Amino acid sequence: MTVAEERSDGSGPDDGADADLRLLQQSLAEVRRVIVGQDHMIERLLVALLARGHCLLEGVPGVAKTLAASTLATVVGGTFARIQFTPDLVPSDIVGTRVYHPSSESFDIELGPVFVNFLLADEVNRAPAKVQSALLEVMAERQVTLAGRTHPLPRPFIVLATQNPIESEGVYPLPEVQRDRFLFKVSVAHPTAGEELEILHRMSVSPPLPSQVLDPARLMALQKLADQVSVHQLVADYVVRLVMATRSPAEYGLRELEEAVEIGVSPRATLGLVAAGRGLALLRGRDYLLPDDVRDVAVDVMGHRLMLTFDALADGVEPEDVVRQILAAVPPPLVVWNQAQR
Repeated sequence: MTVAEERSDGSGPDDGADADLRLLQQSLAEVRRVIVGQDHMIERLLVALLARGHCLLEGVPGVAKTLAASTLATVVGGTFARIQFTPDLVPSDIVGTRVYHPSSESFDIELGPVFVNFLLADEVNRAPAKVQSALLEVMAERQVTLAGRTHPLPRPFIVLATQNPIESEGVYPLPEVQRDRFLFKVSVAHPTAGEELEILHRMSVSPPLPSQVLDPARLMALQKLADQVSVHQLVADYVVRLVMATRSPAEYGLRELEEAVEIGVSPRATLGLVAAGRGLALLRGRDYLLPDDVRDVAVDVMGHRLMLTFDALADGVEPEDVVRQILAAVPPPLVVWNQAQR
């Protein structure tokens, strides 16, 4: 089994691919003009867009989670709405409801704020379960059913959610089925000392404003381009082995994880690894998937889908560390690409 190398004939992407890559790099640069540091978060947000996946940002207050989401929406274009989740929110505040008009003695459908291209669910874990569950159909089917009628959401559509990992008062943790709907869960750390100084210089007087680079039609074309990224059979097999190692760790030499993992990741993780890997490959200027692309997204795709045992949680075991153990134990394949394989 193997390491991947570039195409043997040394040919690069055509002019159209070059233009697509320039657009993606320009979008990244425009977001980074506003957001200091947090390169991992910014890259994952753009990959989630290319993969048509939703993204959960977890971090303490003040680390630019909300600013990153709103900035990305401005750069990509399309409609944007922010919902501040609170304990008194009800499902109709999100998806919409029927409104009675006495003058006509009839009901009309009033659509909620989810009918946008970019939905920012701020502090999503502050809302009770019935409100969180209202997002399930929205995220999975990209539609809303009201009064027996189905209303499709605009295309493209993505949910960017934020949550605070340290607060416990007035917080309703996301259930497993809700977390599984997110392609990524990205942990957002504090900036370094150098980044903190740059934040002070850049944001304290006249903060930079982002400019639009893409539009919804162009984004959907890039999403279709990501769908066409080639996946070698050995890479597909590697993805499946990573997923199966979370369900049967002992079969992959990870007997110590048998007592830590209660339930392995779902098939959505398998699909998510390939979709996210394809988006990352496109962002890196390639039309084929490498095992390194899969490894780079594995922690963010699989970590929040793992269910650990009570003993593991009591011992402070982190799901992300379990995924890293699996990545270290499951060897990647060596895939040699050439022109004939495209």
